[in-house]
Amino acid sequence: MKSILKLTLTAVCGIALSCNSGPAAVVTNESLDSHSGQSGVQDDLSQKNVVQVAAGSKDHTTLVKAVQAAELVDALSNAGPFTVFAPTNAAFEKLPAGTVEGLLAPEKKDNLADILQYHVSLGVFKSESLMDGQVLGQVNGRNVTVSKKDGKILLNGSATIVASVPASNGIIHTVDGVLLPPANK
Repeated sequence: MKSILKLTLTAVCGIALSCNSGPAAVVTNESLDSHSGQSGVQDDLSQKNVVQVAAGSKDHTTLVKAVQAAELVDALSNAGPFTVFAPTNAAFEKLPAGTVEGLLAPEKKDNLADILQYHVSLGVFKSESLMDGQVLGQVNGRNVTVSKKDGKILLNGSATIVASVPASNGIIHTVDGVLLPPANK
């Protein structure tokens, strides 16, 4: 009985000591980032969220600027899950001249947010599970229709999914076109 008690006591002490094996982090006002939500969490070991994946892509710099301008970084850094249809820089370049610059203006933040939310579905929709004719409800309350043609997946008949990347809070499908909500066409 005494040996079981000693063994238990030794194990508890070992666990208690191992829980505090490193120096404690000191948080000061100077060390706080300007982001107080999930986007401010620094973690290089875990899988990246949809915002971090996009931020790490040289093909999505315009999208990242737009997400920042629309103040959607924290929302898209949350748990989700989200399916993000992420237009490439080249997709944004296909828009009429001055469109992107105009949408990035502070007074157009609501319009920009509406367009960006039209690229986000709640839930994870992997490309292999998307069906021809499937209608996806988007975060902005409007729908996107999936179609399949010649082995390609299209959204609203034009934007094609060209790649897919999993994220900690969903999946990102890179698309070659910007989806414009019906009221913004």
